[in-house]
Amino acid sequence: MNLEKLTIAELGRLYRERRVSAVEAVAAYFKAIRAKDGLLHAYLSVNESAALAQAEAVDRDRAAGAELPPLAGIPLAIKDNICLRGERTTCASRILENFVSPYDATVIERLRGQRAIFLGKTNLDEFAFGSSTENSAFGVTRNPANPEYVSGGSSGGSAAAVAAGLAAAALGSDTGGSIRQPASFCGVVGLKPTYGRVSRYGLVAFASSFDQIGPLTRSVEDAAVILGAIAGPDPLDSTSVEAPVADYPAGLEAPVSGLRIGLPREYFGAGLDPGVAEGVERGVKILEKLGASVREVSLPHTASAIAVYYVLAPAEASANLARFDGVRYGRRMPEGATMRDLYELSRDAGFGKEVKRRIIMGTFVLSSGYYDAYYLQAQKVRTLIRQDFESAFKEVDLLVTPTAPGPAFRIGSKVTDPLTMYLSDVFTVSCNLAGLPGLNLPVGRTAGNLPVGLQLLGPVFSEELVLRAARALERELGGPGAV
Repeated sequence: MNLEKLTIAELGRLYRERRVSAVEAVAAYFKAIRAKDGLLHAYLSVNESAALAQAEAVDRDRAAGAELPPLAGIPLAIKDNICLRGERTTCASRILENFVSPYDATVIERLRGQRAIFLGKTNLDEFAFGSSTENSAFGVTRNPANPEYVSGGSSGGSAAAVAAGLAAAALGSDTGGSIRQPASFCGVVGLKPTYGRVSRYGLVAFASSFDQIGPLTRSVEDAAVILGAIAGPDPLDSTSVEAPVADYPAGLEAPVSGLRIGLPREYFGAGLDPGVAEGVERGVKILEKLGASVREVSLPHTASAIAVYYVLAPAEASANLARFDGVRYGRRMPEGATMRDLYELSRDAGFGKEVKRRIIMGTFVLSSGYYDAYYLQAQKVRTLIRQDFESAFKEVDLLVTPTAPGPAFRIGSKVTDPLTMYLSDVFTVSCNLAGLPGLNLPVGRTAGNLPVGLQLLGPVFSEELVLRAARALERELGGPGAV
């Protein structure tokens, strides 16, 4: 039995039936990590002794007859910009290379309460700035479908770990598509919750009005289980929302008959890869067969989304990354004779090219004489983009789009062309600009056997509906891992 290929639901059932122990499952995952991760490089760090200790404690309690929560004994991977007490949190950057977090992020605290097991921390684009995980200071993560191709980004390590059987599921973060795009490239489920649904406390900030933590999983059911565990208000995060958390797994099998599905015309134009278009069309036909109605809608300000995102997100990043100065923690260069020298030398040595590029972009659009022309104007267009979605959701219940314009691309093919790289997120950034929930579902493969994904977008706090539609599609496509 390949324990490392099972969904959370399947592994949990084996635990309850006493056919497998948590220690056996964790050992199987570390065996797979040792066999495969030398090539893929999904992980930046692992802690086998801590994970086995967690597993032993779960097995003892289960043997004693304790009633355990759904995630008890489930081996998870955590993106390395989420704080895990006593473990390094590097953000794939030299400036935080030796930083050990003194506390748990709220999502980690909630998963500890569920008795989940943490295998290690996964690779990412430095500070989550990227779409391919090629910007990591510690090396690229390769795609399990074809190691010559990128895994996507910035949560490329988490997506690759789940796709390759190196974790039962993983946490990532999504600022402009960083869960959904790598999920599409690697062929797994990736869910970005509504902004405010999940606490950001303990997530190292990229752009504070965009960032959300969410799961990458093998199945829609697994995504529902993890979301239920980590969602909810948090007094430590003032942007978390006091909204009821549904029993997401309980609503998965409800019918989708009668749902109104919108296809935004702006997402289906020139440049869409034929393999992606075919996969999305297949998904739409399945929804129609299940009784949903489909119609075309318009999101007229979509063409401005990339430009708006790459004004606002770097602006927020430049402010958030000002704290990494070599004074309190992180890399500190000893050569500086003055405080200014200390700042400049430490930040120059600690940050990579893409991080510096975005800090410079963000500082520029916030500077005197340019704030009104760029930042303020971008905020106004962000409002128009959000209003586009609000108008569309008066006519339809959900939107279906491609997750990315194409499948994974070859390692190195876009790294010297930042604009082309940024366009990898052309179908995902609008969701973050509007604060909506979005989910990637694998729906097929290209002729070159690279995964492609379909994106489901819903109104704010409609995760239950998004998951239900995704589950209906997944079931008709043959179940988890069938495509």
